[in-house]
Amino acid sequence: MRESLVVGADGTPRCWWCGDDPLYLAYHDDEWGQPTRDERELFELLSLEAFQAGLAWITILRKREAFREAFDGFDIESVAAFAEPDIERMLGNAGIVRHRGKIEATIRLANLCLELAAEGSSLSEMTWSFAPEPRVAPLPSIDDVPDNTDDAVALSKALKARGAKFVGPTIVYAFMQSAGMVDDHLAGCHRAR
Repeated sequence: MRESLVVGADGTPRCWWCGDDPLYLAYHDDEWGQPTRDERELFELLSLEAFQAGLAWITILRKREAFREAFDGFDIESVAAFAEPDIERMLGNAGIVRHRGKIEATIRLANLCLELAAEGSSLSEMTWSFAPEPRVAPLPSIDDVPDNTDDAVALSKALKARGAKFVGPTIVYAFMQSAGMVDDHLAGCHRAR
């Protein structure tokens, strides 16, 4: 069985994936799994999860500030107005992941947020409506953490039906973890609820 927890130099037990990289440690301790319903934060998280597809999450964390700069702080209205010159500018930006499809998917997601708002809803309302009931106890080990769930599959289908891209069930489940819709901090981790 794989180790489920790592104990940092500070003596604190954490989930296996954060290792000892300071950026990962801060993300694990201060953000991952903390419930957020903030529209801009959810837009950023879902966009970054899409960019992460096929890459290590640490790659995205290391480029996060460049992503924020390239996407105007993930301001939804601003990103929704991006056009071909903006896409070309980003394709030339070595600070981010330069993938046309993922850039276009982020612009589409911003437009989806505006469409939901025009309907009297929001990305927050839509995504959180798929959040499962909280677990009664933390998962015991790394082997119990799913790659996706029925809830993630359903949310993925709902997002795709609205025209979103790079929102397969595994990406969506990672988004649900990061946004705190599910708490996958393992038993013994200092952040487990």
